[in-house]
Amino acid sequence: MSINAIVFPVTDQFWSQCAQHLINAMRPDALLAGDKKNALSSCDFSALQVIVPAYEHAQLLIQALSKELGAAFIPPRINTMSAWLAMQMPEQNVPTPISQSVRLMELYSQLREHSWLKNLFSARKDIDLLPLVQTLVTLSDELTQALLPRISQHGTEQAKQTWEQALATLSSQQILSDEAQLVWQIWSSQLDGADAISRRFQQMLRLADSAIDPLMWLSPVAPDGLEQQFLEAYAKKNPVQIVSLDWRRAALVDVLASAWPEMIENEDEVSLIASSHSELTHVTSIVADSLEQEAQAAAQTILDWLQQGKKSIALIAQDRVAARRIRALLERAHVYVADETGWKLSTTRSAAALAAWFDVIASRADTMVLLDFLKSPYFAPASMESAEDKSSWVMLIESALLRANVVGGWNAIIYALTEQDQLSALIAQLKIAAARFSGRQTLIEWLTLTEKTTKEFGIQDRWQQDEAGLQVVQLLEKLREDCCSMMEKFSFSEWRAFIHLQLENTSMHAEKRDLRVMMLPLNGARLRRFDAVLMAGCDAAHLPSPTKEVLFFTNAVRRECGLITREQRQRQQLRDFAELLSVNSEVVLSWHSQQHGENNPASPWIERLNLCLQRAGLNRLAIQNIQFTEQALSAVITPQPKPSAAALRPSTLSASGYNQLLACPYQFFVERMLGLSSIEVLSDMPEKRDYGGWLHAILKTYHDTLKANPELYPNEEQEDLLREITQTMFSRVLKKSPAALGYRVRWEKAIPAYVQWSQQRTAAGWQFDMGEMWLEKKLQSATGEIILRGQIDRIDRNKNGEYAVLDYKTSSVSKLKKKLFDAEDQQLPFYGLLVEQESMQASTACYVALELERQKLGDTVVDNYSTWQEQLQQSIIQQVNAIDNGEELPAHGVSQVCQYCEVRGLCRKGAW
Repeated sequence: MSINAIVFPVTDQFWSQCAQHLINAMRPDALLAGDKKNALSSCDFSALQVIVPAYEHAQLLIQALSKELGAAFIPPRINTMSAWLAMQMPEQNVPTPISQSVRLMELYSQLREHSWLKNLFSARKDIDLLPLVQTLVTLSDELTQALLPRISQHGTEQAKQTWEQALATLSSQQILSDEAQLVWQIWSSQLDGADAISRRFQQMLRLADSAIDPLMWLSPVAPDGLEQQFLEAYAKKNPVQIVSLDWRRAALVDVLASAWPEMIENEDEVSLIASSHSELTHVTSIVADSLEQEAQAAAQTILDWLQQGKKSIALIAQDRVAARRIRALLERAHVYVADETGWKLSTTRSAAALAAWFDVIASRADTMVLLDFLKSPYFAPASMESAEDKSSWVMLIESALLRANVVGGWNAIIYALTEQDQLSALIAQLKIAAARFSGRQTLIEWLTLTEKTTKEFGIQDRWQQDEAGLQVVQLLEKLREDCCSMMEKFSFSEWRAFIHLQLENTSMHAEKRDLRVMMLPLNGARLRRFDAVLMAGCDAAHLPSPTKEVLFFTNAVRRECGLITREQRQRQQLRDFAELLSVNSEVVLSWHSQQHGENNPASPWIERLNLCLQRAGLNRLAIQNIQFTEQALSAVITPQPKPSAAALRPSTLSASGYNQLLACPYQFFVERMLGLSSIEVLSDMPEKRDYGGWLHAILKTYHDTLKANPELYPNEEQEDLLREITQTMFSRVLKKSPAALGYRVRWEKAIPAYVQWSQQRTAAGWQFDMGEMWLEKKLQSATGEIILRGQIDRIDRNKNGEYAVLDYKTSSVSKLKKKLFDAEDQQLPFYGLLVEQESMQASTACYVALELERQKLGDTVVDNYSTWQEQLQQSIIQQVNAIDNGEELPAHGVSQVCQYCEVRGLCRKGAW
């Protein structure tokens, strides 16, 4: 018997023509012979085997048969090739084909032993070879797909000759000999009975040999080498018909054939059914200025179609970014897109939980990485069930770590949580779990350890409740089944990279709940018809899809080896595009003309089509003018916030709090009365406030030591003492933050000047009395009581019993003088009031500059200090009375205050 090929025009009548042909072909005198004639009637097609590309096509064929017959019928047995093979009885005593994951890691374990490979491909470490191995496995499969039919007929010698002829096309064959030899050896070593493609091919040939029914092969593309050999083997015993699309010029729309002549099929002897020609008035375009504008226009177009009653709309995701944005906008309008494109499982939140745990291990508990893991919705340890809310204890951990500025490390994190027993126990549990991920283990051992950890911290239970999580669990179970016999050992970094590749190579498919809008790739629209189609991403960057060469596999090499070339891929994609325009009654092509500030031109295919339309005297593709649904919004003028909250007045007041009240009452209201504040930012770089804290600690230790043992440290030895204390302090600081070295050098330059200033102050009669003292003072107002509270850097005393308040500043003398002149800071008089509470009348105060200026340090003494204290006390009482009496707290900060204000989002200055 022979293979009969028939083609139908690229029109929306394809399935009805297929049904008509099938009905005619299944008459008693058509394809069947012998005793089967009596088994069939005009409505019984069960003796025919039909192979379709996907199950969607099976439904379309059955619907077309039902429409043509108009009566009950027994449909043919319709399957995809994979499903048909899966229905066959398994062979006896035949090992299971090696999975892709095992092939990948077995090949990697072999190649990592060869140092010359790392040099050849510029790999700095073993793990860098894993993407290369992935590429080699993919190339090996391509070669098998192309060369296996020749090997089955003529043996491996002809395949090797083909390989050598392909390499001869390269001008730099000598340079690429190592790469070529590597690819050839890998491919030939994997071409055995355990190879999945070889095993599938053998199954196809056995099926062809044992089949007894006629076959209809229905596909929009020509069979590949393996499929062609299967069909030829099948045709030796049974009738075979190949039904496809007609790509000859006479069967195509004139303007499409003229615009894209490269898609036209060479004339050959196949049956021809004439097609009807139509204009392209049903094809329009959306040309947006930006990706966001394109997405909005496309989403509005689809919503308009739904309102018109269209029930089957296709969104072709040529530009995945634009398509996802369109999908998001549609879901905002409660239109849920059924996604047939799938997306990488690695991009789901379920997979991100596993990746976050691996990141915690690899970073050795970097604080931000650990917090990301703890905040994962899949992290739910049983030990924390007693906590009121997960967010509350995660916030406690985050606040403690940020407050202590812990940048990472298990011990440092546990130490920062010492006062929180339950939380520190949780981190200790994580530390123990992370410590298990060490050394070299087999894939099964790594898998067992990973599953144990995910169960221990509740991740597995959360996965079971999530669609994507279930697919992650299924992937891990599949890996356990595949890798059970693999005994090679791998490091944690190799295991982590392996899992990442598996998640990257696995597609996540969500359940289809709303079938009105389907998102699919261009090739997914083959042989399907929709009420309307919107294709996103019809610019030069996405249409045709970009291709890249792998290793030395140029187009010339691929052509000689029989692999699919770039031209063949683009030709098939062009045919898919032409089919989309030909079979659907309404098509909109969208793209954005600007990207990253540069022009983003339309696809050359569209430009060529427009040129042919103009040459034929027709109009170019019309550009749609999208009318967005308008909503009238009433203007609401945002008022200046002026809260009044006497009941929230704090019972204590600090110097910084009072300065804040004067600078902006609304800022004081939000931070001091409502208790709101922005979360601290973790920084592994020391800040100026850290520097100030270190200097305060150093100077307190220095002056306490001098006060306790003045006779041990004469003037000439005081600088050495200060340097020794500085060394002790910064040795601890530098272990935690090496970047503090700059601050250490900065302070060490100022030490001689500080010692000189201190000795001069001592000579003037002032002695250090106490430092870093917390003091309080109660003030009674007409409406209540307020407690002043603060920590004073230093208090000095002279021989007359007078006291002086000193405040250290990491600024220069000139800046501090300006600060006093402007009276912008009430800190010194505030501290004077606190000293007064301790029966120490402060007669003077000054700022002490710790920043060198002209190689000197100095201080700035306050004039009329007593008067300033009195004025401040009266002002505080007045402000407290005003708040208690319900006075408003308006947002009236000046620009210098607003520039770094953390409550700007609440104040909304600029909107009123």
